[in-house]
Amino acid sequence: MTRLYNSFTDLIGNTPLLELHNYRRNRSLDARILAKIEYFNPAGSVKDRIAWGIIKDAEERGKIRPGDLLVDVTSGNTGIGLAAIAASRGYRTKFYLSDNISPDKIKLLRFFGAEIVTVKNEFFLDPEALDKITARVQEENPTAFFTDQLANPANPRTHFETTGPEIWRDTEGTIDIFVGGVGTGGTISGAGKFLRSKKPDLKIVIAEPAEESLPTEENPYPEEIDGVHKVSEVPPEQLPRNFDTTIADEVIALNTADARKTARALAAEEGIFAGTSSGAVLWVATELAARPENAGKVIVAVLPDTGERYLAAETEQA
Repeated sequence: MTRLYNSFTDLIGNTPLLELHNYRRNRSLDARILAKIEYFNPAGSVKDRIAWGIIKDAEERGKIRPGDLLVDVTSGNTGIGLAAIAASRGYRTKFYLSDNISPDKIKLLRFFGAEIVTVKNEFFLDPEALDKITARVQEENPTAFFTDQLANPANPRTHFETTGPEIWRDTEGTIDIFVGGVGTGGTISGAGKFLRSKKPDLKIVIAEPAEESLPTEENPYPEEIDGVHKVSEVPPEQLPRNFDTTIADEVIALNTADARKTARALAAEEGIFAGTSSGAVLWVATELAARPENAGKVIVAVLPDTGERYLAAETEQA
């Protein structure tokens, strides 16, 4: 039956869950890996969900109206989602980004009409960076609405209400292991909370970057896994407030080279062109699928975005 959509936001969510048959067979894995392909969202990433959740919440509470300026700090994808939705609903946008963000993402933001302010990547090495950048954003934009993706409760709530139920529905409750990364913490915390409410013995695993993939004072511009942050051995005040620090059963680290290699394998073997963060999540899912104790289990890996946003970096590495 034909369905006519009436707005950009009607297209968000209900992304496909794809079983990776070729990928599994090529590695002789005994567990099933199901990929939640989030680049099917209209602006191309999982962050479309929270962008709409945050804007809708602000509209319902009377905090914003057409013509208002929305501001946030972003690694790109949330900004793209916010900018696209804002364009469709009559808002203006302004984003603060690290200067190591993919140029492809910056171009997309500008296409949607966003104003861009870049911040040197080494700034974020400061333990108080999150508080400082938040204060700066609010000070420089006193009349704007700060969408505050790192602390806005509409972020994890959106995943609790959409992503989690979709996974439960599409797996018919057979999911055993849920794998994701942490950017804002919303996906793993919100969807994870919902899934665990349905299946208390569900295992939740986080992919995080290894030390060599993290910026340091000596090397503030390493080859990073874009949008995936370290969560283990990190002081609570340096973590996104939306991240539930009790949610994960295990955290597995990997380097950027492995994430990129896995993303390329996914494209070559399944025709799914996903980003580096997706490669990181799938690499961890593969490690779990190879464990004897996980034979026959169902592993769901959330693939956040498309590889098209990293073509410049991929070309440099090719």
